[in-house]
Amino acid sequence: MQNMSTTDSPARSRAPWWFNLAGQLLEPWMRIRRDPAEPAALLKAGIPVCYVIERDGFSDALILERACREAGLPSPMQPLSGTRRKRSVFALARRDGWLFGRSRKRSPSEPLGHLVRSLEGDPERDVQIVPVSIYVGRAPTRESGWFSVLFSENWVVVGRFRRMLALLLNGRDTVVHFSTPVSLRTVVNDAGEIRPERLTRKIARVLRTHFRRIRAAVIGPDLSHRRTVVDSVLNAEPVRAAIAATAAKENISQAKAWRRAHDLVMEIAADYSHPVVRSASFLLSNFWNKLYDGIAMHHFEKARAAAPGHEVVYVPCHRSHADYLLMSYQLHMSGVVVPHIAAGVNLNLPVIGPILRRGGAFFLRRSFKGNALYSVVFNEYVAQLIDRGVPMEYFIEGGRSRTGRLLAPRAGMLAMTVRAFLRAPRRPVLFQPVYIGYEKLMEGKSYIGELSGKPKEKESLIGLLRGLKVLRQRYGHVALNFGEPIELNPLLDAASPDWRSDDPDAKPEWLGRVVDDLADKIQININRAADMNPINLLALALLATPKHAMAENDLLSQLELMKALLEELPYSDRMTLTSMDPAGIIAYGEQMGWIRRVRHPLGDVLVTEDEQAVLLSYFRNNVLHLTATAAWVASCFLNNRRMSRASVLRLGRIIYPFIQGELFLPWDADGFCAQLQATIDFFVRRGLLEATGDGRVLERGPGQDDAAFQLKIIARSLIQAFERYYITIAALVKNGPHTLSSAELENACTLTAQRLSMLNELSAPEFFDKALFRGFIQKLRENRIVWTDDAGKLGYDSGLEDMVRDARVILAREVRHSILKITPGGDGEKDASTEKPLPADATSEALHERHVAAEQHEHAPVEATVVETVVVEETANGDTPSKD
Repeated sequence: MQNMSTTDSPARSRAPWWFNLAGQLLEPWMRIRRDPAEPAALLKAGIPVCYVIERDGFSDALILERACREAGLPSPMQPLSGTRRKRSVFALARRDGWLFGRSRKRSPSEPLGHLVRSLEGDPERDVQIVPVSIYVGRAPTRESGWFSVLFSENWVVVGRFRRMLALLLNGRDTVVHFSTPVSLRTVVNDAGEIRPERLTRKIARVLRTHFRRIRAAVIGPDLSHRRTVVDSVLNAEPVRAAIAATAAKENISQAKAWRRAHDLVMEIAADYSHPVVRSASFLLSNFWNKLYDGIAMHHFEKARAAAPGHEVVYVPCHRSHADYLLMSYQLHMSGVVVPHIAAGVNLNLPVIGPILRRGGAFFLRRSFKGNALYSVVFNEYVAQLIDRGVPMEYFIEGGRSRTGRLLAPRAGMLAMTVRAFLRAPRRPVLFQPVYIGYEKLMEGKSYIGELSGKPKEKESLIGLLRGLKVLRQRYGHVALNFGEPIELNPLLDAASPDWRSDDPDAKPEWLGRVVDDLADKIQININRAADMNPINLLALALLATPKHAMAENDLLSQLELMKALLEELPYSDRMTLTSMDPAGIIAYGEQMGWIRRVRHPLGDVLVTEDEQAVLLSYFRNNVLHLTATAAWVASCFLNNRRMSRASVLRLGRIIYPFIQGELFLPWDADGFCAQLQATIDFFVRRGLLEATGDGRVLERGPGQDDAAFQLKIIARSLIQAFERYYITIAALVKNGPHTLSSAELENACTLTAQRLSMLNELSAPEFFDKALFRGFIQKLRENRIVWTDDAGKLGYDSGLEDMVRDARVILAREVRHSILKITPGGDGEKDASTEKPLPADATSEALHERHVAAEQHEHAPVEATVVETVVVEETANGDTPSKD
C-alpha cells in the first residue's frame, strides 16, 4: 500500500474544474476560522486521512477543501490511498435529488463498510478518521446585518437555497472544527469478533453522537422542538401518578386531569429558538451601547475552564430585570451556550413573554403551595432539562434585592436541582456564582418607594412601555464577576458517602442540610467576587456624614484610605477594585450625577442631595461586606479613646455570627479574628490607631483629629446594623420573656425602626426592612440566645444581660436612650442608665451618625460599663486603662 503523508500538497487535489471554479467564486464571501488553529498537529504522519462531515453538501465540501488547504492538510478531494474511494471525505447524511429533496442517513454499509473492508488482509494498514464540524454564521456580529441573523447556524437541516443565502450573508463567520482523529485499525482490533456490518453501524452511531455533542457545545442543545420536552414531562412516571391522584381527589376524568397537566407544562416550558437568541443578541448590542458605558466580565475564563463535562447552573445575584438579558447576552457573545432561565410568571406578559420564552426563559409561580400537580410537573420539567444537559440559570434570592444586599436564599430551585441529579446522576452538576455590579439602576426609585411602604407595582405591558423613559439616561458601567464554582458531588459525599446507592425516589434526611449548605456557599462566593466601583466608594464615604457632604480634601483622603485598605487586605482573590484614583472617582461621580460640587472660598464641598443619598444607600449596601472587619474595629473607637486589642477581638467573636448571617462573610470565628488582627495592624501602620503596651492596648486620637474622623467614617457603614440588633433585643426585653412571637417581635422592630428613621431623617430605607430583622431573629434562635416555647412565644435567659452591657461599648448613650424610648413594650419606657438585656452582637451605629450627638459625646467621660469591659482585660495584662 502506498501511504500518504499528512504534508502532501493540497495542490494534488483531483477535484473537477467546476469544483475548483466554484471554490474561487465563493472565496471572497468566506472567512474561515479553524478550531484548533493548527489541526495538522493532530494527525500522525504516514497514515491516510479520511474526513467525516455531518451533512452532505456542495458548500460544505468547498469549505472543507479550503480549510484543509489553508492548514496544510491533505485534500479531501483526492483519492483515499489504499481504497477504491475517489474522495477522502464522506458525510453521515445526504440529500436525495438535485435542487430539492429530503435528507436521509446513509447506510452504514456504504462508506464505513468500504473502509473497514479495506483493512482486511493487511494488519499494518490503517486510516485516520477525522470528524469535521462546519458552522456558517454561529454568532453574527453587529455589523453583519439583521437579515443575516435569520440564516445563522442552528439544528434545522436546511435546503440548498437557504444554505446558499447563509454563505452569502454569514460566510465571513465560518467555523471549521477538527476533532481528534480516530484510528480505524484500533477500532477494528478492539471490536474483536464483531461482524463488519454491526461494527459499521456502531461507528456511525458514535460519530452521530459526537457531532451532536460538538453542535450542542457550539450553538446550544437541540431544544427547538418544545413538544418533545412537553411529551417527556407528561409521560414521566411521577407526573402520570400525580395526574391519577388529581383525578381521584377532585373526582374528574383522567383526560381532564391530563389536560390540566398539559396546560401547566405549556405554561412553564421554554420554547428555545436559536434564531431568536441571535436576533436578540443583535438587538441588544445596540441597546447596551445606548444604555451602558461598558460591560466587563472578570474571571470568565476560569469559569469556562471549569465547565466542560458538567451540567452548569448559573446562580447570579439579582439586582435588576436587566440581569437576565445581560448574563445571556454576554455568555452568547463569549461563545458559550445561553442557559435556560427560571423567570417569575409575572414576566409572562403579552408580546414580552413569548420573546423571553424563545430566548430560553421558563416560568414559575411564586408559590407551589396547594397545587400538588403543579409542583410535580415543574419538578419533572427541571429534571428533564438536567437530564438533557441543558445549562440553567436562576436566582436563589427569590426576587430582586430592594436594598442592595444579598437576600436570604430561598432554596426551592436548588432542592429541585439536587433531587433531579440524585435521580439521574449522569453529568456532575457545577454551580457558578456570579456577582453583578451596577453604577446606576433603572429600578432605583421604585425600590425606594417599596421599602418606604408603597405597594409593589405589578408588571404589565403598559407599565413596561411607560418605563421606557428610563432609556434616556446613561447607567455607567456594569461588572459581571464570576465567582469560584461549587461542585455538587463533594457536598453529597460529605453528607452521605453512600448517596449513589440510595433510593433515587426517596427524600434522604440529609438533603435539607446539603441544600442549606449549598445555598450559603453560593451567597458567600457571590460576595467574594464583588466589584468595588467608584460609586460604591463614594457611597461608603459620603453616607457616613450627617449631611452627606465632605470637604474635597477630606473626601480625597477617605477614598485613598479605603482603596489602600482593599489593596493591602483584599477580601478575596476574585474581588475587583476600580483603577481610578481618588480625584478621578470624584470627577466620575459628578459626571454620573451622584454628587454635586459646592464652591467655597475655604475649599469646595462635595455633597449628595437627599434623593440621591437614598439611592446611593443601595450601592453602599452592595459592598458592605468588603469593609465589615474594618468597620467593626473602627466601631469600637466611636465612643472610646482606648481599648485593649483583646476586647476588640472578644467582642468581635460575639458579634460575628450576626454580621456573618447578614453579609454572608466567608470566615469562621477564628478566620474573622485573624482578619481583625490584620485590620488593626493596618490602622496602626496608617496612624489611625496607636498601639502601646507591646501592642496589647489600642488608642485613637481626639475627636478633632483627622485620623479619628477617618475611623468614624469607616465605622458608620455598619452602625445601622448594630442599631437594628439593639432595637430587636430592646423590644424583646421590654415586653418580657414568653410574651412575643417571632412575627410580633419582627413587626414591633419594624415599627420602631420606621419611627426612628423619621425622627432622625435617615437616608437608608433598608434600616426598617423586615427581612433584616427576620434574619437577625433567626440567628438569635440558631445560637439559642432566644427560643420558641410551646405557645409559640420567644423566651430568653440572663445571657441577654451580657449582650446589653457589651452593646454600650459601641452605641452612644443618646442612641440607646432614643431606641428604648420609642420601642413599644409592656414595661413602659426605661431610662438608659437602667437598661438591662441588650445584645453585644447588637451594636449599632446610624443614629449616632448624627454628627452633633457624636461630637458632644466625644468629650464626655467614657461610661462606667465601657471602662469595666476594658479594664478587666487590660489590667489582666498589667496595663492601666485611661478615660477619654
